[in-house]
Amino acid sequence: MDFNLDRINQLARLSKQRELTDVEKNEQQKLRNEYIAAYRASLRAHLDNIVVVEKDGTHTKITPKSKKEID
Repeated sequence: MDFNLDRINQLARLSKQRELTDVEKNEQQKLRNEYIAAYRASLRAHLDNIVVVEKDGTHTKITPKSKKEID
């Protein structure tokens, strides 16, 4: 993952210096899409592990289904 971010940044710096070739533009877009997908997956995993602890000590795991029931 770090390699992809380094390459994304490298291509961004390069685009400020000169016009990217079509191959570089495609690579940049592909890497950005992969980065965004990984970021979203990480965020979703984090959100799926949220647990609410009530004052009485009970734990409630927040899920999309339980959120709909609350709304």
